[in-house]
Amino acid sequence: MLRSPLPLDLGDSFSTAAALAAGVSRSRLRSKDLLRPFHGVRTRSACDVEPERSVERELLDRMCRYAPRMPAGQFFTLVSAAVAWSIPLPLSLVMGRALDVGVFAPRRGPAGRGVIGHAVKPELAHTVIHPELGLRVTTPASTWAMLGSVLTRLEDVVAAADAAQRIPMHPDDPPALATRPQLEAALTAGRRRGAALLREALPRAITRSRSRPESWMRIVLADAGLPEPFANFDVFDAGSWLAQVDLAYPERKVAMEYEGDHHRTDARQWSIDIQRVDRLAEAGWRVLRVTRQDIYVHPAQFAVRVRRALEGARR
Repeated sequence: MLRSPLPLDLGDSFSTAAALAAGVSRSRLRSKDLLRPFHGVRTRSACDVEPERSVERELLDRMCRYAPRMPAGQFFTLVSAAVAWSIPLPLSLVMGRALDVGVFAPRRGPAGRGVIGHAVKPELAHTVIHPELGLRVTTPASTWAMLGSVLTRLEDVVAAADAAQRIPMHPDDPPALATRPQLEAALTAGRRRGAALLREALPRAITRSRSRPESWMRIVLADAGLPEPFANFDVFDAGSWLAQVDLAYPERKVAMEYEGDHHRTDARQWSIDIQRVDRLAEAGWRVLRVTRQDIYVHPAQFAVRVRRALEGARR
């Protein structure tokens, strides 16, 4: 059966109201080539999520599909907003989570399939149009402060704050999402769930952490009684730049490098890693290569390993 083409200006995801206003018939909206991710929303099947996409990408896709049905006054918040701003969260918190959609009280939070509605006190959040996604979301500072209601580990709250206030370290890096004063203002804007954990985490956040594993490594080592290492430290030898290492104790020439899966599966990255470790070794540095097992499963053993490296390093 030949289906009539849809107006191109509807985009890949659109509301049924917009389609009807554009002259699309109701029978066309019932066609099997259109997905129905939410009530009142249709999505062209070419937009369907590919299995290999990350859970964050999948959630962002659902946000874009839901957006056409959002009336004025609704916004994405909490986990959905964090993913939009690339604030790192535990995988278990993002995987399969419904969309967090908020309104300002006294309005009632939205309800429906695939949605967690939130009625937010106006003093506890600010919203903005995301510059890349075009979606209305809570600001990075408001989002971080609201995450206190769903995050239970200090390391994860610190990692979220690190990501929010990360400063550019390379020419193509984006500017920081938020400043320390903005995070402090969001934290103290009113009574918040998880406020105690937020207050504990904020003084420990830094501006030079580039990933959740780096933040976790730093907190694990400090809590084990070791000095807090420098994050993303630039190593020079005889005036020449050698590398930027994830964490470093420069006075002992001990560095830690987190090895994510892409380091193992990408042949080019693996080769680069070997060469840079060789350069650092030639300059007298000891490089400890760290995996997710070291950080999240056996943190105490990881701390012991670093302590031994520091004790064995030349002063």
